Order: sequence, then C-alpha cells, then structure tokens
Amino acid sequence: MRKTIPVVSLLAALLVSAGQLSATVKPNALFSDHMVLQNGMAVPVWGTAAPGEKVSVAVAGQQAAATAGADGRWQAKLSNLKSGGPLELTITGDKTPEPLVIKDVLVGEVWVGSGQSNMEFTVSKAKAAFAGLLNEEQEIAAANFPQIRMFTVKGLKTYEPQTDVTGQWLVCSPATVPGFSAVGYLFARDLQKELNVPVGIITSAAGASCAEAWISREAMMAPKLKWMLDSLDASVAYFRQKPQGPAANAPIRPTPINKPRPAGPVTSLRDPVQDQHFPTVLFNGMINPIIPYAIKGAIWYQGESIIGGTPGLNLYGEVQKALITDWRKRWGEGNFPFYIVQLPGQQNISNNPRIREEQLAVLSLPNTGVAVTIDIGEAKNVHPHNKEPLGDRLTLLALANAYGRKIESSGPMYSSMKVVKNAIRVSFTHVGGGLVAKGGTLKGFQIAGADQKFVEAEAKLDGDSILVSSPQVASPVAVRYAWTDYPEGLGCNLYNAASLPASPFRTDKWDYPIEGIVEN
Repeated sequence: MRKTIPVVSLLAALLVSAGQLSATVKPNALFSDHMVLQNGMAVPVWGTAAPGEKVSVAVAGQQAAATAGADGRWQAKLSNLKSGGPLELTITGDKTPEPLVIKDVLVGEVWVGSGQSNMEFTVSKAKAAFAGLLNEEQEIAAANFPQIRMFTVKGLKTYEPQTDVTGQWLVCSPATVPGFSAVGYLFARDLQKELNVPVGIITSAAGASCAEAWISREAMMAPKLKWMLDSLDASVAYFRQKPQGPAANAPIRPTPINKPRPAGPVTSLRDPVQDQHFPTVLFNGMINPIIPYAIKGAIWYQGESIIGGTPGLNLYGEVQKALITDWRKRWGEGNFPFYIVQLPGQQNISNNPRIREEQLAVLSLPNTGVAVTIDIGEAKNVHPHNKEPLGDRLTLLALANAYGRKIESSGPMYSSMKVVKNAIRVSFTHVGGGLVAKGGTLKGFQIAGADQKFVEAEAKLDGDSILVSSPQVASPVAVRYAWTDYPEGLGCNLYNAASLPASPFRTDKWDYPIEGIVEN
C-alpha cells in the first residue's frame, strides 16, 4: 500500500526547497565553463549568495574564502595562478546544497576588447552584414585554437551601474570563430602563438558608441566633462516626467560630428538611456559588471562617433585619457596596458586628421600605445575589412610593452623639427632600423610659411630624419604629413624598416576650420 504524504509535510518540503534555491551561490556570468583566468596576479571571484553565507572558491590546489554581505554579494580572491589547464574551479556555499563546479578552466592571458562597431566587427559577414575579413574562408578553416577563448558581452545600456552580464565563453574553432570579434580574434591568435599560453578575450563593444558612453558617472563629473553628464540627466528627467512629450520641448540630444540632425521638428521621444551617444550608459551596462575580473590589459577601437562638434572634437583626447584613467582606477590593477587603434583613412569627416591627432594624446599616459592604420582604410567604408595588419600591430604593441620583447612596436612618430635654410628637418622616434619610403619617393608631405598656406612639398630621407621643402615656400615654418581625411589621395608611404607606417602628424598647432563638421 502506497504511503501518502500529508499536505502540510509536502508544503514544508517545498518551502525548504525554495529556501535552498534562493540561497544558491551564483557567481558572475564570467565565471563559467571554458573561461580563462589571468596568471601571475590576484584573481577576484565574485557573485551573490544568501546574506551571511560562507563561500569557498578552490582551483589548482588553492582555496579562497568570503562571506556574503547583507546585500548578498561576496568576493574571494585567488592569487598567482600558473598558466595551464584545463582545470576545475569549485564554488561552495555553506547554505547551498551542492557545490558549483566550473569545468575546462584555463589560466593564461586575459584582455578586454572594447569600443564601437569596428571592435564588434566579426570574423564572418554571416554574423554581421558590415563585417567579414578579406580572407574570411581561410581564416575560419584555420581557426582551430582550443587555447583561445572569447566571452562576448551582450549589449546593454543602463542608467544605473549593473553587477552582471549576459554571455558565455566559447572555445575557438571553425564552428565558433565566425561570431568572434575579428580584431579580438586576430590579436588573441597572434599572441597565443607567440606566448604559447592560453588567451582569453572579453569583448564588450557597441556600434556607433561615443567614448564617454564607456566612462563612469564619477569620472564624468570632472569639470571639462560634466556638461555631457548634465545633458544626460536633463534628458532622462524630462523623459521620465513626460514620456509622451511634447518632443519639441525635450532637451537637445547629442549628435555625432558626421550626422546632421533630421530636418523638421522632432515628433517622438526615445528613452535617452538607450542612446549610445550619452555618457555612462554603456559603462553601466557592459563594463561595470566585468570589473574587477583579472586582466592583463585592454585594446580599444573607437573614434568614428564623436559628439559636440568642433568643441567636442577638441576635447576627445581628454575624454580618452579620462576613460583609461577611470578603468585603471576601478580595476585596481595599476596602470595596466591600454592600446588603441588610430582611425584609418576614409572619405568622411568622422575620420579627419584632428581626431587621429587627439587619439595620440593617450601616449602621455603610462603603458599606452597606438596602432596606426592609416594605410588600411577604405574610401567609402567605415568598416574596413583588412583587419589582419591591425591584429599584427596590436600584438606587436603587447609583445614589446606588456611582455618585454625586444622588438619595434610602432611606426615612426613625429618628435621634433628644425628649420634648415629653406627646408625643415623633421625627426622621429620609432625609426625601427631606419626610415623607408615605401614604393619610392615620399608622398603626403605639405609645407607652409607664416601665412599658414600649405602646399605640396618635396620630402627626402636623410638618415633618421626627413628634409621637407618647396620652391613655393622660401621661409618655411610648418610641415604636415597625411593631413586629410583619406590620405591615400595624397599618398602616405612613410614607414620604418620594421614595415610599420608613420602616424599622420603636423608640426604646427594652428587653429583652422574643419570643413564638413556638423556643429551640433
């Protein structure tokens, strides 16, 4: 005869079960199967549990403990893991029935890849219409690298900082790599081959986003930047009070320098928090939740979306430096390596030479680098498909500066100038074994006198410097190189012996109107 269970007993059992489920330890989504942990440094592991629950984290013979606070949050810290794997990481809670076992864990090098659509740009065009490498089929077929893993953070814009993300670690294979960030994959592939250790990339990028969208509220409170934050707050306040408008009375939204506002009156409102041209919204949803996951450094590809017209462009270098400083402070790892991609040439005001100049401002910060891409742009395409050289150049920056390899990591960078009779001698750093005029005669140089009128100039290699002159300028005072949106029209063929291109530069600091910029 079957024994019946009293209803009261059944309810009690269900309540106990529900209590156990609510008390289950839950780590941040980054701590999941196939993840890569950073070697050689403190490795925080964190998540949620029942308030007061004692949590233990164990991996590779090492154990760390934490107690969940009143808000249910806990963080344990491992240290100095050695490269290798696969391992299992076990998370145990004293109020959780079963330990959580995370499998196929590797230890190696972890980098964050962030920015806008050119960082999102996938290996295959099947995953994004604007994407796809030039040699897509060959790259996919060869992508059998089980020691490379990528976690792609799902896009999310929020007004308040979040604590978790959506995504999963994928093992690199021909089946998975089509959806990988192309820049992130190429960087990881080259790095893994050189270092022979596992490499993990956390891709957290969003198309058409401005840099300030990736900066925290606290950092945006800086005097030079606060006006952007005030714009967000005013727009959010209006939208929450009057979601139906009238739209004509709403605060003006930020608009990129290459996107004129629509003609005519605005007829409907959109939640400003879902506008990637406002500050903090992507930091809150896509960066704050991955801090303080232990990383070696970050790579960044952004710059086509700048708001605020000429004043905003002039501030862009400060915005970039604020972002780097903000992330470093919050990660608490010191001045970790941060390498940015300088914009390539394109026939669009979004890629004008002043932006490239502002991008170089990050070099005033320690442990930074700039990958020059002036030679791999496309005239009409903001998403150039020739990403292979870019992966190489980012890898060189990392190998030389983060991993101590004795190699040249940059193309020539303007250093100084000196007037020599009717010519100007221009000197450089990063000559890399000597300056080279790729393809023959140097092109892309212009020269001007005190009248500030630039003309095409003759440029000649002279050791580790270049002599620039023109019969039209008897008393020269300034030189510019590749100083246009799409320099391929002028030519830009200055390299060093390491086959790395020179960054566009100017020796003057003259103000000049930027034709075509949208002054929003």
